Amino acid sequence: MGFGALYERHARDVYRFALALTGNVAQAEDLTAEAFLRVWQAGERVDQLTVRGYLIATVRNLIRSQYRREKRLVQMPDGVQAPALDPNVHLELERVLLALDQLDSADREVLLMRAEGGLSYEEIAELTGLTEVAARSRAHRARKRLTEALCQKK
Repeated sequence: MGFGALYERHARDVYRFALALTGNVAQAEDLTAEAFLRVWQAGERVDQLTVRGYLIATVRNLIRSQYRREKRLVQMPDGVQAPALDPNVHLELERVLLALDQLDSADREVLLMRAEGGLSYEEIAELTGLTEVAARSRAHRARKRLTEALCQKK
C-alpha cells in the first residue's frame, strides 16, 4: 500500500484520537501530521498490518512527551467548532471532550485507543504494558464513567 492510501485509510481515526486526547483542533492536526511523518521516515520498518497501532502509539507518546514538558493538560479553548455542517455538533463534541477530561488519564487513554483508534485489547495491552484482561477492564470502567458523566450533564 502506498503512503497516500495509507494516509487516506488511517488519517481520520488518528486525528479523532488526537483530538479526543487533547481537545485542541490545531494540536490534533499537528500530532496527526507528526505521526504520519514518523511512519514515512520509518519506511519499511513499519509493518502494514500494525501501522494503525503504530500511529496511535506515536500520537499517545507525543502527547505524553508534551505533557511532561508542560506539566499540565491543555483545555479545549472556548469557541472551537468541530468542522461539521450541523451547528450543534460542536456543542456535543465539547460536551464529550469535557466528560473525557474528567476521566483518569490512563482510563481515558485506553478508552480512546479502543473507541477512536479501533485497537484490539491485545494491541492496547501491548502498547500500555497492561494485560489483555486489565485493558478490557479499564476500557469497560472508563466507558461506564464516561456514560455516567454524560448522563449527569444532560
